[in-house]
Amino acid sequence: MASFGRKASAGITPPDRHHPHTLSTLDFQGASSAAAAKAMKTELSRLAAQIKSEDERKFFQQEMDGFYMLFTRFMDEKAKGAKLDWDKIQSPSPEQIVHYSTLNESTSAQELNKLAVLKLNGGLGTTMGCVGPKSAIEVRDGMTFLDLSVRQIEYLNRKHDVNVPFILMNSFNTDEETRRIVQKYATHNINITTFNQSRHPRINKESLLPVPRSPDSPIEQWYPPGHGDLYESLYNSGLLDQLLGEGKEYLFISNVDNLGATVDLKILHHMVESDAEFMLELTDKTKADIKGGTLVDYNGQIRLLEIAQVPSEHIEDFKSIKKFKIFNTNNLWINLRAIKRVLEEESMDLEIIVNNKTTDTGEKVIQLETAVGAGIKHFRNAHGVNVPRTRFLPVKSTSDLFLVTSNLYSLVHGQLAVNPQRMFNTVPLVKLGDHFKKVQHFLSRFKTIPHILELDHLTVTGDVTFGADVELRGTVIIVANHGERIDIPSGAILENKVVTGNLRILDH
Repeated sequence: MASFGRKASAGITPPDRHHPHTLSTLDFQGASSAAAAKAMKTELSRLAAQIKSEDERKFFQQEMDGFYMLFTRFMDEKAKGAKLDWDKIQSPSPEQIVHYSTLNESTSAQELNKLAVLKLNGGLGTTMGCVGPKSAIEVRDGMTFLDLSVRQIEYLNRKHDVNVPFILMNSFNTDEETRRIVQKYATHNINITTFNQSRHPRINKESLLPVPRSPDSPIEQWYPPGHGDLYESLYNSGLLDQLLGEGKEYLFISNVDNLGATVDLKILHHMVESDAEFMLELTDKTKADIKGGTLVDYNGQIRLLEIAQVPSEHIEDFKSIKKFKIFNTNNLWINLRAIKRVLEEESMDLEIIVNNKTTDTGEKVIQLETAVGAGIKHFRNAHGVNVPRTRFLPVKSTSDLFLVTSNLYSLVHGQLAVNPQRMFNTVPLVKLGDHFKKVQHFLSRFKTIPHILELDHLTVTGDVTFGADVELRGTVIIVANHGERIDIPSGAILENKVVTGNLRILDH
C-alpha cells in the first residue's frame, strides 16, 4: 500500500535542533561584505514577519537560515577572492576509486532491509517542451520515468520479499503535480513518501537583495537551490529520523531521469563490507560527457569538481578525456546515521555553484546552488566506484529519448537492458537538431523509431522525417538546409551515408 508524506506537515515531526548557524547567531564580523549581509538579514526578517501563522513562519525562517548561510559564505568567498588552486588538483589515487569488476558478488537480500531509495525529482520538462515534472514524461512503452522507477522497486520488493521504501525529493515546481500523480500507485506494493527541497529567493545581482518582496511573491522569484540541499531538507522534514526509526541505514540517491540507476546488490554489499559512509558512482568519460563533474584529489582530500567551479582558463583541461577519465553519474550511496552526525556535529560546507540568470523582465539575478556529491569530503571512508556505462542512461534531451525508445534496449521489470545483439560496448552518439527539440515534434517526425543496433553516429538537422522500419548503420548524417525537406522512406537502410538536398515522398 502506498503511503504519502509531505514536508513537516505530513505527520512527520521535524527534529528540534539548534542549528549552529541561524540568522540570529551567525557571526559575520571581519567580512568585508558585512554591509550586504546585514541588509540581506534585514530583508529576510522583514519577509518572515509577514507570515501570520507561527508554524509557517518557523518553517519559512528555517529555509531562510539555510539560504542566509549560503549567501554569507558566497559573500565571504567573493571578498577573499577565494579561488580554486588548479595546481593542487590531482587525479584520484587508486584507493579513492574502486572498480566495479573487483566488487564481491552478493546474493543475500538481508542488506536490502536496511535500504531506502530516493529519486531527485525537482526538475521540470521544459527543455523538452513538456509541461509539469520531468518525471511525468513518457519514455518507453507508454510508461513515464516515475512508472519505471516504481516498477523497479516493486519488483525488487517482490523478488526478495523486502520492503524498500521509495522517496521523491520534489521542488516547489514539481510537488503538487507529483503528489497527484503518485496517488495512482496506491494499490501497488510500495511505500512512497515525498518531501520538498528548500525554496530560496533569487538575488538581484546589483542590489544583492532578495527579489521577492513577500513570502507569497510569484513562483519565478524563487528557486530550488540544487540537490545539495537534500541533506538539510531530509533532516528538517523529519524524514531522516523516521527512516532511522524504521531501521534503515543506507540511502541510494539518483536523478529521476537516469534510467540506468537501479538498486545494485553488489554496490550495496560493498558499502556494508567496506564500512563506507559515502560512495559516488562514476563511469568512463566519452566525448558526450565532457561537461560532467569528476572526482579529484585536492590537497590530499577527495573532492567533487563540477565544471561551474573551474576557472575559465582551465575549462579545456577539465573537458579533456586524458586528464579526467571518469565523471560523476550522480548515483550516490550514503549512510543515514552519518548524515545525521555530520549535520548535528558540523556544518556542511558544500562548494557554492553560482548560477547567473536573466529573468523574462530583463532583471539580472543570482542563484546560489550546491551539489549533493560535494558532500563526499564530510564522510568517512568515502570513495568512488567506477561502474559500467549501463548505470548511466540519462534522458536530458530528445536525442537521449531517441536512444532509449529504440531497439538498442528492451524493458525488463521497469529496467532497461541493452540488446545482446549490439556488437559494441559504446552507445551511439546522436545529435538531433532543433526541429526535434520538443517531444511533441520529435514524435511527429518518426513513423517508428529507426533500428540502430549497428549505428555509431547520427546527426540530423533541418526539416527531416522518417518512415517506418528505417535502419541506420555506421555514421549517418542527414542535413536539410533552410527551405528544403527530406523524407527518409519506410524500409530504407542507410549505412555510412550523408544525405543532403531535397527528398520528398508524397502519397497520391
